[in-house]
Amino acid sequence: MPGLKAPSDYSQEPPRHPSLKINAKQPFNAEPPRSALIASYVTPVDFFYKRNHGPIPVVDDIERYSVLIRGLIDNPRELFVRDIKMLPKYNVTATLQCAGNRRTAMSKVKTVKGVGWDVSAIGNGVWGGAKLADVLELVGISKLTSTTKSGGKHVEFVSIDKCKEENGGPYKASIPLSRATNPDADVVIAYEMNGEPLNRDHGYPLRVVVPGVIGARSVKWLDCINIIAEESQGFFMQKDYKMFPPSVNWDNIDWSTSRPQMDFPVQSAICSLEDVTAIKPGKVKVSGYAASGGGRGIDRVDVSVDGGKTWVEAYRYQKPGAQYISDDMNSDKWAWVLFDVTVDAPQSTEIVVKAVDSAANIQPENVQEIWNLRGILNTSWHRVQVRVGHSNM
Repeated sequence: MPGLKAPSDYSQEPPRHPSLKINAKQPFNAEPPRSALIASYVTPVDFFYKRNHGPIPVVDDIERYSVLIRGLIDNPRELFVRDIKMLPKYNVTATLQCAGNRRTAMSKVKTVKGVGWDVSAIGNGVWGGAKLADVLELVGISKLTSTTKSGGKHVEFVSIDKCKEENGGPYKASIPLSRATNPDADVVIAYEMNGEPLNRDHGYPLRVVVPGVIGARSVKWLDCINIIAEESQGFFMQKDYKMFPPSVNWDNIDWSTSRPQMDFPVQSAICSLEDVTAIKPGKVKVSGYAASGGGRGIDRVDVSVDGGKTWVEAYRYQKPGAQYISDDMNSDKWAWVLFDVTVDAPQSTEIVVKAVDSAANIQPENVQEIWNLRGILNTSWHRVQVRVGHSNM
């Protein structure tokens, strides 16, 4: 593509914050310390997890960079960044989460395949750009369209980056046209993150952000948009990021029996404590995040200090000082909520958190129930251990 290129090696990688936990160097995959996630409602760019499948693309001429919209439409069109910026700008606050978040804990039950993420492959950003529904109107697709005249039912996003899973081809993913053309779905072609231009790690110059859906569908470094009849046949749609029962293994898997994962389930994690933390006897503050996909709010966050026998309800918030109310017009429906509660911990114990979303979905108690060979969607109760020590008097 003119103006944007995918390097063949990792010699042109951008600088990253030194506190990131690097889970893989090539391609670069890293997450922040869990404590950084609860320091602010909007995750700073430096502490937003980095998920990549190949070398980071390089822009050598932003004026020549464009995105081609084509496929089952009557009017294909090439759009430049200036064309996108001429459309109404929206700022959508949305949480992105890698489907493999908390994979490391799932792997402790039985080995799974994938990058070993702790609890921080998630972040909350303010994404500035044009709504995809407005962009598609430029090529004659009206809002709230589920099928084009030529039979297009899906919107495929193709990246400029190259990945080995696609045999050196580009990363690609798709969403239903009905979601893409629905203004209330808030799918954006973003050129800003947290009020600043996207940086290279997060998709500069243009990326897609699909709120409420696993991060794998929010394609970065956008090259083209294809209107197609069926779901994208890309590797990461058809042979990855699908949910299977624990009985499926690499010998008997049939990828065609499961649909590509879209919405992420209700999730929560404790970020104020590590997996094992030494504390003094007395009160301990338990803080973290909770989120659910599909625009569902968080109705409750429960914390237990006795391994799940008894529970207390945590305080939930998005804006500091204002209690969060699910589905309230002042709440960000695509964003996580932060929670905190102070509990008594007179002795060593296991502290557990679970969340309930606005559709009454609740996290499963045990990871064994949802174990799957790719280690995705570990939404089991999050558990940490506290070791209480007594100071010498």
